[in-house]
Order: sequence, then C-alpha cells, then structure tokens
Amino acid sequence: MKTFLKTFIADESGASAAEYALILAIVGVGIGAAALTLGANVKQAIGNAASDVYKCNNTTSVTASSSVNSAACTGNAG
Repeated sequence: MKTFLKTFIADESGASAAEYALILAIVGVGIGAAALTLGANVKQAIGNAASDVYKCNNTTSVTASSSVNSAACTGNAG
C-alpha cells in the first residue's frame, strides 16, 4: 500500500486522468439525457397503445365517424 501511495503521488499523468474524467462526465450526461428522452417516448407510446386498446374494448359499435379505426380494432390493420 505504501508503494502504491508513493507511486500515485509521484505520478505526473494526472492531467490525463482529469481529461478522462471530464470525457466520462460529458458522456455520462449525454447518456442520461438520451435515457430521459427515450423513457418519455416509450411512456407516451405505451399510453397511446393502452388508450387504443381501451377504446377498442369499450366501443360497442365502431362507426365511420368514430376516432377509433375499425380495422385496428378487429385485427385487420394493414
């Protein structure tokens, strides 16, 4: 352990380690932003799908003026 500390203190490649830490922080922020965006998009897509399923299951007669696509409700969506 003593040798490790001595070599760590004497090591002059600290600038490289700081640069790597900065790059890692930037990449981490990018990944976090992408995850938040993807999560929001997935949440919206699942919500839309759930809404469509609910509409199909709770519509007694699908008419042409209805916002529900009758082909989608019967499984004939093309």
